Amino acid sequence: MKHLKSIFAAALLLCVIGVANAQDENNPWYIEAGVNAVDFFPVGTTDDGRGIHGVSNVVSNQSELFDEFFNANDHWNILPSVSRIHVARYLGSNFTFGATGTINKIDKFGDARVNDLTYYGADGEIKYSLRSLFGNGFIDPSLGIGGGYTWVDDIGFGTGNALVGIKFWLGKNLSLGFQSTYKHAFQEDYGVRHFQHSAGIGFKFGGKDTDGDGIYDNEDECPETPGLPEFNGCPDSDGDGIEDRNDACPNTPGVPEFNGCPDTDGDGIADPQDACPTVPGIAAMNGCPDADGDGITDAEDGCPNEAGPKANNGCPYQDRDNDGVLDKDDQCPDVPGTVANNGCPEVTIEVINQLNEYSKTILFDTAKASIREESYAVLQNIVDIMKEYPNTSFVIEGHTDSRGSDSLNQRLSDERAASVKNYLTTIGMDASRLSSIGYGETRPIATNNTAAGRQQNRRVEISLKK
Repeated sequence: MKHLKSIFAAALLLCVIGVANAQDENNPWYIEAGVNAVDFFPVGTTDDGRGIHGVSNVVSNQSELFDEFFNANDHWNILPSVSRIHVARYLGSNFTFGATGTINKIDKFGDARVNDLTYYGADGEIKYSLRSLFGNGFIDPSLGIGGGYTWVDDIGFGTGNALVGIKFWLGKNLSLGFQSTYKHAFQEDYGVRHFQHSAGIGFKFGGKDTDGDGIYDNEDECPETPGLPEFNGCPDSDGDGIEDRNDACPNTPGVPEFNGCPDTDGDGIADPQDACPTVPGIAAMNGCPDADGDGITDAEDGCPNEAGPKANNGCPYQDRDNDGVLDKDDQCPDVPGTVANNGCPEVTIEVINQLNEYSKTILFDTAKASIREESYAVLQNIVDIMKEYPNTSFVIEGHTDSRGSDSLNQRLSDERAASVKNYLTTIGMDASRLSSIGYGETRPIATNNTAAGRQQNRRVEISLKK
C-alpha cells in the first residue's frame, strides 16, 4: 500500500489539469466506481528473457495479441472489491478527459502463477464518445488514448494506453460502464504489457439548473423560470403552444395569428382588442355587433334591428300622425298637418269663419264685460276648434257700436276681448297662444244708424295672430 499516496496524488494532478482545460457543459463531471481485471496473457509478446520479481520466463507465459482474450478464469486478476475509481470532465465536442486510479492483486502472470503481487495504476485518458451515432440514447460507445504509470509490487513503469469502452445509460445521469484498456510499457526491460478491463457504476453531475425545470442553464433560454424542452427551457403558461415570451396573452390560451391571444367569438378580432369578446362583431365597432348597420353597437342601440340616428338612441324617427313630417320635426306629432306648418294643421278661412260664427253669439251683460252664462257652450266649442291647431296663435278682438263716447267704447271693447280670452284659458286653452285687443267703434261692419246694424257692430271676432 506504500504506493497508494502516489496513485491519489497523480489522480489529483490529472483532475486539476482536466478542470483547467474543461468547458462548462451540462453535467460536465462524471465519477465511476467499480472493479478492474488485469490480464498479462494476450498481449502479442513472444520474446524470452524478461522477468519480474523473480518470476522467470514471464514472457514465455504470454501469447499472441487477443489470444484467449476472454479467458477470465485462467488469466484475469480480479480483486473482489471496489478497485477502480474514475473521475472525468467533459471538454466539449464529445471529448472528455479523465483520471483513473486502480488497485489489484496479481496471482496470474499469463499462464504462470505468482505469489500475490500488488498492482497500482494511475492513468489519464482522453476519450471520444460515439453516442451521437446512436441518437444520443441508451448506448454510449467510446474510443480513447492516454497514459499513466503502473506499479507491480516495487517495480514502476510508464505506459501508453489505448482504450475502448461502452456505457449504458440507465437514466439521465446514471450509467453502467465497461472498458478495456491496452497498456503498452515504455520500459521494456522491466515493464510489462497488459490489458486492464473494468466495469462500474457511474454518475454524471455538475450541471446548473436554477429554475429546476430539468434543462440546464447553459441550454436554458429562460434559466430563472421553469419551462419546457420544446421552448428551450422557456414557459408556455397557458399551454397554447406559444411560449410566453412571444405570447401577448400568456395566461389565456390563444392562437398564433393573434400572438397567442384568443378570439372567443371567432369574429377575427383578438379578445384584448374586442370590446365584445363573447359576441361576434365587426372591426369598425371594435368587435361589437351592429345588426342594423346604423353605426351604433347593438348594446347601445335602442332599436338594434332598425337603423336610426344616434341622436334618437339608434331608433328611426317616427311619424305618428303620418303627415310626412317626422315626429322630431313635427310640432304637432299626433295631429296630421303640413310640412309648411311644421307638421301642424293649417287654419283655413273656413275655420276662421266657423270660429267667428261662434264668436258672434257670445253675449255680455249690458254695458259690461262680463260674459253671460248662455254663451259658455259656444266658448267651449271655440276652444275645441283652437286645440285642433296646437301651433296656431289667435287674437281675440273686441268691437262696439258708435253709441257712447269713443273712450268708453274703447275701454269696453278692450275689457270684453280680455274677458273672452281669460275665460278661454280657464277651460283649457293655452294662454300663450291667445292675445286680445279692443278696437272700440273704429271697425264697424254695418251701419250704426239702425238697430240691426249696431247689433252687428257689437261683436267679438277671432283672427290669426300675425
